[in-house]
Amino acid sequence: MSTLRPFHLAIPVDSLEPSRTFYRETLGCEEGRSSEHWVDFNFFGHQLVIHIKEVSEEISANNNPVDGKEVPIPHFGVILTMEVFESFAERLRNKEIEFIIEPYIRFKGKTGEQATMFFKDPSGNALEFKAFKNLDQLFAH
Repeated sequence: MSTLRPFHLAIPVDSLEPSRTFYRETLGCEEGRSSEHWVDFNFFGHQLVIHIKEVSEEISANNNPVDGKEVPIPHFGVILTMEVFESFAERLRNKEIEFIIEPYIRFKGKTGEQATMFFKDPSGNALEFKAFKNLDQLFAH
């Protein structure tokens, strides 16, 4: 029997600071890593990421830059083990899935190092599948 893995959900927010305060102070979610455009939270053992929705030269209404890639917002997915991630990525390549972001290692050598990949379902919903080098860093700063 497999162990339940944390769920991952990234949602757009109108303003980062009031949303950050709401999730941290009102809901009591522990804050993890962040940038000027997004914040990770421990949402009852799952990974919730709030992404600011703003339009500028660097950010479109539907994407946020993360580790030099344009991450689609909103998106959702599951956090896998590294072994399952690698075999799943290979399976998707063999099925000729069109990736938004090809499988790669994000934040290499930093806290929160993770494998990630993005693609869309037939209805255009963006999916992210990821695996942490060290799952203990899921909510690390």
